[in-house]
Amino acid sequence: MKLNKQIEGKKIGIVLSGGGVKGVAHVGILKALLENNIEPSVISGSSAGAIVGALYANGTSPEDMVLFFKDTPLFKYSHFTINKPGLFDTDKYLNSFQKYFPNNAFEALKKQLYVCTTNLQTGEPHFFSKGELLKPVLASAALPPVFSPVNLNNELHADGGIMNNFPIEPLIKNVDFIIGSNTSAFKVMDSKLLKNSLQLSQRANLLMLHANVRYKLHLPNLLFTPENLDSIGILDKRGIEKSYHIGYDYASKILEKLN
Repeated sequence: MKLNKQIEGKKIGIVLSGGGVKGVAHVGILKALLENNIEPSVISGSSAGAIVGALYANGTSPEDMVLFFKDTPLFKYSHFTINKPGLFDTDKYLNSFQKYFPNNAFEALKKQLYVCTTNLQTGEPHFFSKGELLKPVLASAALPPVFSPVNLNNELHADGGIMNNFPIEPLIKNVDFIIGSNTSAFKVMDSKLLKNSLQLSQRANLLMLHANVRYKLHLPNLLFTPENLDSIGILDKRGIEKSYHIGYDYASKILEKLN
C-alpha cells in the first residue's frame, strides 16, 4: 500500500533527535514530507530537534528555518559567561529566538510540541509542553560544557539528548502514525580520526547519543536516518546548508519509493 493511502485520515507525529548542526537535516526531511502532503501535527524533539520542532510548530517554512540557524550566533564574545558553568550563557540567546517566537508560549504554536530536557539535578529526562516556550527549548539544546544549563522551576536543565536523544514517548499513545528522524547515526571510525581532544570529545558525545537511541529506533512506523552526516561537526555552522540538503535528498528518495 502506498504511504499516502496508509496514513490517510491518521494523526501523524514526528520525533526529532539531537545532533547539533547535523540536526538541520530534520529541516530537509520536513520539507520533503510537506512536498509529499505529509504534515505531522504533533512533534517531540531533543536538542537541535527541539529547535527545529519549535520552528515547525510555529509555522516557519523550511527555508526560513535554515536562515534561522545561519543567523543565530553559536559562539559570540558577548555571550561568554564567568558566573555560570559552561563557556557561553544560554540565557543570552533568548533575543535571537524571540524574533521568531514573539509570544513565547507553547499555547501560541500552531501544532502540539513536546520539548525534552535533562534535569541535571535529578538525572531524569523532562518533557515540557505548556507555558513558557523559549527557555525549555534553549535548555534542550544546551550541550555541556559549551553552553550553560538553564534554570527552570528552580532546577538546572540541559541538553535533552543526554538522557533521551530520541524522545518518542509522548507520541506513542497520542498519534496514529509515528515518523522518526534520527540525525545522530554513526559509523565505525578509524583510529586515525581520533587524534586530538576535540575529535575524542565529539566521538564520545556521539556514542552517548547513540546509546540512548538505538533500542527505540524500531518504534516509528517510518524512520529516516540520513547518511553522510559524519563529516559535519556538531557545532560547525559551515555544515548547515550541507546538512539540510542531505536530509532533503535522503527523504525525497525514500518517499518517492514509498509513493
